[in-house]
Amino acid sequence: MQLLVNGANTYCYTGGKPFDAAKPTVVFIHGVLNDHSVWILQSRYLAHHGYNVLAVDLPGHCRSGGEAPETVEQAAAFIVALLDAAGIDNAALVGHSWGSLIALEAASRLNTRATHLVLVGTAYPMKVSPALLETSLHEPMKALTMINVFSRSTLAAPPSALGPGTWVYGASMALGRRVLASNTAINVFHRGFKACDSYANGEAAMAQVQCPVLFVLGDQDQMTSPKAAQTLVQAGKAAGVRTEVARIEVGHHQMTEAPEETLSAVRQFLGKP
Repeated sequence: MQLLVNGANTYCYTGGKPFDAAKPTVVFIHGVLNDHSVWILQSRYLAHHGYNVLAVDLPGHCRSGGEAPETVEQAAAFIVALLDAAGIDNAALVGHSWGSLIALEAASRLNTRATHLVLVGTAYPMKVSPALLETSLHEPMKALTMINVFSRSTLAAPPSALGPGTWVYGASMALGRRVLASNTAINVFHRGFKACDSYANGEAAMAQVQCPVLFVLGDQDQMTSPKAAQTLVQAGKAAGVRTEVARIEVGHHQMTEAPEETLSAVRQFLGKP
């Protein structure tokens, strides 16, 4: 599905079902050097079980035009504009890694328009090592290999998002190369990492959130460890919103390494008022 958002064509995967703004809506937001496809199992399931799904390619990524966001705040403003363009009054926001910060910031701006907030593989602050920032700028293929090793709890994962035979590491490497090549004007790898590293509004944003929050954390996550999410967990509790935590025995890519467990946590959470 293509939507015109801020004057640019924006691609949203609808899970194989026609878009219907009258249904409860879930917006899926990907992380750095990813696209809508990382949510393939979760988005298709929900689309076939009563939800309206928009798994977006962020601006300047793959099938979406526009300028790639330089900051979390810019990306959050885009998510708000996306809902307006689609004619959606209320939506649940699900974000992974960088996308989790975008979802958080967007939820803080949407107030009661955000019905649920799911933060997958999140941390705050989400600092990126200077060496990795530098490598993502000057040697992106080397950096891509580094993050895919760090993001996995194993390089030989059991049957995963696409079923038996899926090579999760290889598929993610191929996706990263494709996303990087999709924008010849901007290094979206480095830009996304800088956005994560510089975001400083996490606790303030959480204080403005008015919907329940679910944290889906990987026990073996080396990119955003469960400990690094505790600042936001405590901020959510302090804000008085219902705050839940689901821990999964995988690394940073919960959606593909443990797709069923991730879907189960999200599905149960969305089913609560």
